[in-house]
Parts: sequence; structure tokens; C-alpha cells
Amino acid sequence: MENRAQAYRAGLSSPLTGERACSRLSPYLALGTLSARQTHLMSEGVQTDTVSLREGRRAFQSRLAWRDHFTQKLENAPDMQLRALNPLACQRPITDDHFDAWAKGETGLQFLDAVMRYLAATGWLNFRARAMVGCAQLGIDWQRAGQFLASRFVDYDPGIHWRQVRMQAGLTGISLPRLYNPIKQGHDHDPLGRFTRRYMPELTHVPDGFLQKPWKWPQSLLGQKYPKPIIDITTATKEARLHLWTHHKTKSYSDLSGEVMKKHGSRRPNQNRHGTESKTNAQNTQLNFDL
Repeated sequence: MENRAQAYRAGLSSPLTGERACSRLSPYLALGTLSARQTHLMSEGVQTDTVSLREGRRAFQSRLAWRDHFTQKLENAPDMQLRALNPLACQRPITDDHFDAWAKGETGLQFLDAVMRYLAATGWLNFRARAMVGCAQLGIDWQRAGQFLASRFVDYDPGIHWRQVRMQAGLTGISLPRLYNPIKQGHDHDPLGRFTRRYMPELTHVPDGFLQKPWKWPQSLLGQKYPKPIIDITTATKEARLHLWTHHKTKSYSDLSGEVMKKHGSRRPNQNRHGTESKTNAQNTQLNFDL
């Protein structure tokens, strides 16, 4: 466990390192064969004679606490997996045209597709992949996407899972909308394409510089072995951001978010004047049940 704690903070974001940096205890916690208390006590036994070990243990224990926080939220409002807590929150207009391509890992967005194929093969995703996989820019219905992902995860935990799905759809009523760019995530977390090529063999021969945008490669054979992107990610992100922010800027939305925050928000004193979580606190709530 010491070895995992050593690399925990630095390694949990990348699919290349997350498999070994994370504790991989989440299935046992989700199924109830291991309790949060037991897990916390085990982590107390980790030697902390280096800064990285101390930080790793602290970060892991913090996520255990957030897990309980979100579980209590769902117990307090069990219908939150069916609706937005703030009724003025709204998802981007839905199109079912993109669901099948997303589920199969055939969107033409390489890193997203690699992640979806990895999930199908393993039933698990690391921290950053879980944050990105919803990809609100595709306009997929959040409940349908959430149900599909729930059927894939070996560590499906309702309290955390539905919080994450609603967060990526911009429906928490507290957290600011997040729109992850799969191309940027690929550059940041798989710059040499080792993960992407492992699960996207049809892109094996694409040079590193074009891997995340193979349609720009002069010798690209997109449309034959691998589909062209089903959306223009730049345009789709701008449209999704405009739509998601439409109601966030109104006073009525802020007032209702304040009420949601009183009941469901963190008790940490770092929310802004509108009752929504600050950037720092919102980052903390990106639990993504990888542990």
C-alpha cells in the first residue's frame, strides 16, 4: 500500500499511471465487502516518512470522506438521480444520434474512444477519464449515459456516480458546468499515445503529432478504418457552454442554487456570494470514484 500512496496524487489523473497509483479498492467499498472505516484505518498504517507518502495518504483519506458526503446526499434526496436539484438547470439539447457511437468508442475523438473501449474491457476508469467520459458536447441524455456507464462500472456507487454524471451535464445546481475537451485531455495525459494506441489499433501508424487529430494527417484514412469526428469539438464546446451558462447568470438561478447549497453543499467556508461552490471547492467534489 505504501507504493500506491507514494504515487497516488501524481498518478491518479493519467490512464497510464492510474491503474497502479490508485488503491483499486473501490469495487470492494461499493459492494460493501470493505467498509470506509476499515479502509481509513488501513491507510493510517501507511508509513509517512516522505512528503509524497504524507500527501498521498491525506489525499486518499479526503476522498474517502467525500465518498460518505455524496452517499449521504443521495440518501437525503434519493430522486436526485432522476432530476436536477435546481429546476432551472438545463442540459444541452439532446440528440440520440451520438449515443451509439459514444457507447462503442467510435466518435472520432481518439482519447474519448480509447477511454470508452478501456472501460468496456476493464470496468474501471481513473480520475480524469471519469470526469471526461460524459462529454456534454455530444448532447447525449445524461440519464441514458448514466445508466449505460453504471452497467459498465465494476465499482458502481450510486451516490458518487450520479453526482458525477449530473456534474458533467451541468445539472448539480451548485457546481459550475464543466466541459472537458477530449483532444486536450489526450495531449495532457497521453502525449505519446501509448494508451490511445493500445485501445485504438486502427491508429497505430498515425504519427504522435497527429494522433489526437488524425484528420489533419495528410495520409489519413479516416472514414475507412476509423470514423471522422462526429462533432467539431471547438464549435460544440462553445455552443454547449453558451447553453449551460444561460440560466446560471440569472438571479433566480442563483437564489435557487443558494437553497440547494444550504441543504446539499459542502460545509467548507469557500462558496461564493451567489451560493454556488467556488472553483477550489468544486475541484474537491470531483471525486470520480477511483480511490
